Amino acid sequence: MTLGPMGWRALGAICVITAATGTLAAEPPEAKPNILFIMVDDMGYHDLGCFGSKTILTPNIDKMCAQGMKFTDCYSGDTVCAPARSTLMTGYHKGRTPVRGNSGGIPLFPEDVTVAEVLKKAGYVSGGFGKWGLGNQGKDGAAERQGFDLFFGYYNQWHAHTYYTHLFRNSQRVELGGRYTHHAIFDETIKFIRENKDKPFFCYCPWTPPHAAYQIPEDEPAWALYKDKPWPRDARVVAAMDSMMDRQVGEILALLVELGIDDNTIVFFTSDNGAAKRFDGIHNSCGKMKGHKRSMNEGGIRVPMVVRWPGKIKAGSVSDLPWYFPDVMPTLAELANVSAEVPKDIDGISIVPTLLGEGRQKEREYLYWNSGKHAIRMGKWKGLGSPGNLALYDLSQDIAEEHDLSAQHPDIVKKLSDYIASAAEAPRSQQDDGKYTGRAPTPKKKN
Repeated sequence: MTLGPMGWRALGAICVITAATGTLAAEPPEAKPNILFIMVDDMGYHDLGCFGSKTILTPNIDKMCAQGMKFTDCYSGDTVCAPARSTLMTGYHKGRTPVRGNSGGIPLFPEDVTVAEVLKKAGYVSGGFGKWGLGNQGKDGAAERQGFDLFFGYYNQWHAHTYYTHLFRNSQRVELGGRYTHHAIFDETIKFIRENKDKPFFCYCPWTPPHAAYQIPEDEPAWALYKDKPWPRDARVVAAMDSMMDRQVGEILALLVELGIDDNTIVFFTSDNGAAKRFDGIHNSCGKMKGHKRSMNEGGIRVPMVVRWPGKIKAGSVSDLPWYFPDVMPTLAELANVSAEVPKDIDGISIVPTLLGEGRQKEREYLYWNSGKHAIRMGKWKGLGSPGNLALYDLSQDIAEEHDLSAQHPDIVKKLSDYIASAAEAPRSQQDDGKYTGRAPTPKKKN
């Protein structure tokens, strides 16, 4: 049936009248969810209580986990900082993502499409707080030139190797007068949420702790929990950094309730790669998994992931779906109802069906990493090495990657090798857009 202008007006009048009488209420459009994505730096898979830690106190994230979904098989896009962030921002895996080096100033290009740019098409305001790592301030790769309305923190990752320095707000230098940088970054995070509570927002929090340098103020409440522990100093500071951020996650969740937006905000919590140090015998940050940061063993790329959305994600749920950072863009785009804006050739897939327990989760052929060697996961199988010379592990039985089954399953090795051959593409220029030279020295009296 085709309606002319008068017909549409009449139909609209009917909807208004019948809605008032209760006989035919038109469904209002569902509000777009706020998206809060917290990604800390170098937190190990087992450094949260809900992922098995016995030494680090994380009650707020543990509660968030109990109220949402825990992913046991979530992965970073790479073993180190900048490439992992590139896979998250662009939806391409390590064999195709724009930024593959980790030197600090390799930039995204203007033609690269980021998560923030996709969400902007849905009317989102985007703020980033922490470590960007995908282009220096004032350059094309800077966050505010890549879809973000506001970015506050470090642009170059080498600048982020101290917590007592200046920061940048949309490429403008901000002096902190010796203040601990993460405290300033957290305050800006809270300010952004408050100021944008009445519009859909994307709050991206690539927080820097517990990345080295291992520094924390003497008056930080979390330091008091661990300063007298009989552990090496680095182990005490890492624990304090994690508990500090746990407290801040609790403050953010309380703020969402205060502002009346808790039920319409989906919150992700994860780490950018594996633990920088294993702290075996103390925190056991990587547990039974082999390797740590910079390794393509499970200890270097498998990360904790907790997602909470009251009334949408089933409380206390656990998923063993293998997924990773390239899946973030299509997932957030589907949540915002702008999947059509996602580049058609990305490697990621949306995991919204798993998050909401609705519909059919799309199956993927493989997950892929490349960092000197190749790593690839297909279902329970993981290949590690080079095409034609892959070690093969059954992760459902051998998360420690101790038993190479390649000789028993040459057909699986051949299939994984063929996938690697198609996944690995030559990178474009990985030249820095300018080495960072403005790092301030660390005050000697600071922790």
